[in-house]
Amino acid sequence: MSFSIRKLELADLDAIEAIELVSYPTPWSRSMFVSELAKPSSLSLAAVVEDGTLAGYLVLSRYVDAWHVMNVAVAERYRRVGIASTMLRSLFDVTRDDADRGYTLEVRISNLAAISLYEQFGFAIRGVRRGYYTDNREDAVIMWKDPDPGSEEQRTMQEPTTT
Repeated sequence: MSFSIRKLELADLDAIEAIELVSYPTPWSRSMFVSELAKPSSLSLAAVVEDGTLAGYLVLSRYVDAWHVMNVAVAERYRRVGIASTMLRSLFDVTRDDADRGYTLEVRISNLAAISLYEQFGFAIRGVRRGYYTDNREDAVIMWKDPDPGSEEQRTMQEPTTT
């Protein structure tokens, strides 16, 4: 399957809503997506198949000490073909120059497939948010990916000093 990654746009809102409604028990509202797309500190990616159909999206926000993966979803018919993995690789590519922040996310404790995917990308479980999800009070695991060792901060820390 051929697909490309581009910036998520307001014109994608109808397709986003359709994917969101079947992906999550408590989907984000349209206004939540509009708000994230408008924020200068947000980065939103779209996975689009050859005919222009939105197959998935990823929403990421920049905070002082971390990039926070806020929302990732793939349309049912396009799952398990590498779209989520490609979007994650793209977000690491796009944020490479600012990777010293590290990355974090929350995911349902029961979503073993997502947890496994994130672990493949270097995320590790670092904690639990009890009762995080409002639909059933399910816990969320907090996952963290440490800053890229090639980041500026890490390079500076590793460089020998001369006197």
